[in-house]
Amino acid sequence: MNILQAVKMALKSIWGKKGRSTLTILGIFIGIAAVMTIVSIMEGMKELTRQQYEAMGSNRVTVYIWSYLYDEEGNSLAPDYFPKLYEYCNGLKDQIEGVTPEGYANNITVTYGTKSTANMGYEWDENGNPIGDTPPNLYYASDQYSICNNLTVARGRDLAYLDMTNYNQVCVMGAQAAKTFFGSGNPVGQELQVNGNPFLVVGVYGSRLSDQSTGNSNLDNFIAFPYTARRLLGGEAPSQFTVKAKNGVNLEELIPTLSGYVKGLVGSNGSYNVESANQYQDYQNEYLTQISLILGGIAAISLLVGGIGIMNIMLVTVTERTREIGIRRAIGAQRSSIVAQFLIEAAMLCGIGGIVGILVGTAGSVILSTILIQITVYPPTWVTAAAFALSVALGLLFGSYPAVKAAKLQPVEALRAE
Repeated sequence: MNILQAVKMALKSIWGKKGRSTLTILGIFIGIAAVMTIVSIMEGMKELTRQQYEAMGSNRVTVYIWSYLYDEEGNSLAPDYFPKLYEYCNGLKDQIEGVTPEGYANNITVTYGTKSTANMGYEWDENGNPIGDTPPNLYYASDQYSICNNLTVARGRDLAYLDMTNYNQVCVMGAQAAKTFFGSGNPVGQELQVNGNPFLVVGVYGSRLSDQSTGNSNLDNFIAFPYTARRLLGGEAPSQFTVKAKNGVNLEELIPTLSGYVKGLVGSNGSYNVESANQYQDYQNEYLTQISLILGGIAAISLLVGGIGIMNIMLVTVTERTREIGIRRAIGAQRSSIVAQFLIEAAMLCGIGGIVGILVGTAGSVILSTILIQITVYPPTWVTAAAFALSVALGLLFGSYPAVKAAKLQPVEALRAE
């Protein structure tokens, strides 16, 4: 018997028991669909992370400084390290392109007309979409903030060094923050009330994301104030700083240089850490990979159950076709032909389940990714190919025992079967 005949017989057997075959492949297609959906969503989240880090630019080094100085009431007495760090980094123009604090301007209310951050909140509907306006992040920034964060000015001008030295009450808005407060209007030249103090909007940064439907608009939802505005608006000295290295500079050489300076700057008053911003992406990808392995392992249990179901049904099939096997053996069929026949049938059952699972998994990936992370994710080609190969492999694995059992039947005993 050739392969084509075995395939025809397998199809005839599967079609002849449509109800049983459907129930048999149920576990396979559920498992394949679940694994595909989980892997695809995790790959989508990794892509989302990559887009966010890419939008902020490469060659970025993050500097953390923690102070040990507190008053009797537990309030921080951290020194203002940024002016000295700014001066040091600007002295390394051959290696460093810019430096800026990443400190949040806390306890600040920004108002324009009827719009106020005091009335905004983080509320989400059942589909994960924001309800109303989300308050922008407020930053104390240097004149090199846009360089460090891969920003370009779309309207007006950027923060300038004189804005810091002259204590100018100005600000530059991110694309999403400008949309929140001014809609389609031009914010440049308008005044925001910041804790009751007028701040002139001198510029608007362009969006770092080409597709705002990806749900990453919060990346552009911020307002940057000159660093020296902290003198008026208050707040603790920043403890996080971003240093942007020039293209071609080896970060593995720059980081020790920065670490040496920061160590001397902090002394015994605190601790510090200097690391590449790309490490966060690696940590996050590693974390997402671990989650996908755990969830994928749980989903794979249904594949195991489905495989056991395949073995069970194939054993029943062997029992039902014992007389047929006996006749084929009596007229000269080789044991290898019997094994091939049942293995092909088991592989086809699982293969059909795999195809259905791939279709359901693809639909699940698209729907869930759109709802959960606001981007449309299609399963990678390697996931689809691996899912189909896995389903066929399960058929061969769990169908091998029934196939071998069928091949070992003695013709005389098999012919006696009713």
